[in-house]
Amino acid sequence: MPMVVNRPTPAGVMNQLLRLEQEYQKNLTLDCNITRRLASFVGSTIESYQKLDRAMDRARQYIQLQDKAGGAVCSGRVILADRMDAAKGRFRRVWHAPEGGVWGCLLHANTLLPSSRQFLPFAVGVACCETMQEYGLEGATVRWVNDVLVADRKIAGFLIESYTSKLTGEEYNLIGFGVNVNNSKFPDELSAIATSLSDCLGYEVELTEFSEKFIARLAWNIALVYQEEEAFLREESYSGKDGKHLNLEKFLLLSDSLGKQVMY
Repeated sequence: MPMVVNRPTPAGVMNQLLRLEQEYQKNLTLDCNITRRLASFVGSTIESYQKLDRAMDRARQYIQLQDKAGGAVCSGRVILADRMDAAKGRFRRVWHAPEGGVWGCLLHANTLLPSSRQFLPFAVGVACCETMQEYGLEGATVRWVNDVLVADRKIAGFLIESYTSKLTGEEYNLIGFGVNVNNSKFPDELSAIATSLSDCLGYEVELTEFSEKFIARLAWNIALVYQEEEAFLREESYSGKDGKHLNLEKFLLLSDSLGKQVMY
């Protein structure tokens, strides 16, 4: 079996961000040049591994090593692994993460107000949904608040954990993500409820390109959280329709959970 190669670069992510700026400038009232600049820290550094137990564990280790050395922690750092052997989802559930998927973590230094941080989960789910739609899966939806579904089957999941440095007291958001892209074989207990992008399309996609598109969408939607926070601090209305927070508006358009009772 050939080795799976998924090696996105900061330059590749930036190229995708420039493309998004052109795409969104036609439809948004926001200054998309500002959005793109606010987004540029995400994916500015990318670590790629053939194998990790958990990307979040690697993120914590990186923070601890930087703290001990007196160095700066790079917010926006993305950590990826071709496969993960001890991946976990919500409630510590085992996450199946073989070669062929996109598995990783974004390290985000938490500089957001608590009222703004609550929109981060929306940003992550929407980013993945939008990436799936870019590949033609128009029916991709977000299930409150951590999963992306296609035809009621799970294609991606996310988890955000908080971490506080014991040495500096700095707070971080560890944004974990798992996306079934070209991995098509699932354990028996998942085969009826999971799917992958390649299963839906009938062919495999280029992993590096997918990752760069996804990271760029993630960067863009996180930048919107910052942009909306700036509007709040200026005591201005949010940018969505009728003054709705733009991240919330985008989530509601993609959610399959409206009117349903959910466990969170």
